[in-house]
Amino acid sequence: MLVLSRRKDESLFIGEDIRVTILDIRGGQVRVGITAPESIKVFREEVYDRIKDDHGNK
Repeated sequence: MLVLSRRKDESLFIGEDIRVTILDIRGGQVRVGITAPESIKVFREEVYDRIKDDHGNK
């Protein structure tokens, strides 16, 4: 796992097409903005796990 430190309004890139920006930091919560092509699906982990479980049960 790569671990990076970023401050509010700073970004990082994943490849050439995905940009992750730190929008806000309050207490223990971080707001993250993700800019990616529409063909890239972005999910919160709990939603992704639910999708995987649903597909595995079919």
